[in-house]
Amino acid sequence: MSVAGLYIFGLLDGAALLFLTVFFIINLSDLECDYINARTCCDRLNIWVIPELIAHGLITMLLLGYFQWIFFLLNLPLMVWNFYRFINKPPGNLGLYDPAEIHNRSQLKGFLKESMIKLAFHLIFFFLYLYSMISALLADSDEEKAATEL
Repeated sequence: MSVAGLYIFGLLDGAALLFLTVFFIINLSDLECDYINARTCCDRLNIWVIPELIAHGLITMLLLGYFQWIFFLLNLPLMVWNFYRFINKPPGNLGLYDPAEIHNRSQLKGFLKESMIKLAFHLIFFFLYLYSMISALLADSDEEKAATEL
């Protein structure tokens, strides 16, 4: 896979993470407005915690593998934060989002705030991957054009 392929994958992965973050925000907002109960909300969200970790970890490790240091270092803090939260979930909780605890100590507001930050992060990186993909594709086409002219 070329660098352009990496950025195409990053674009698709970023789009999936962007939609997943919007899904989290919608569910948490529905819980805040009492449109759904805590059990339903937490069940919906806990299903997607591990796929989110895998998707974000995969693109971060691919960036490391292709020596894209700037993108790797910018992705690393969110990946570390996600894994930290997953590993340090309180014992006895059903998952990262626990229906018995989500209304305690303003956890719901904290989860919404975290989801909004992730939304901004994924939106920014979606456009960065898009720009990088276009740049890499143009650079590849320039190299091919130069090779055929010789």
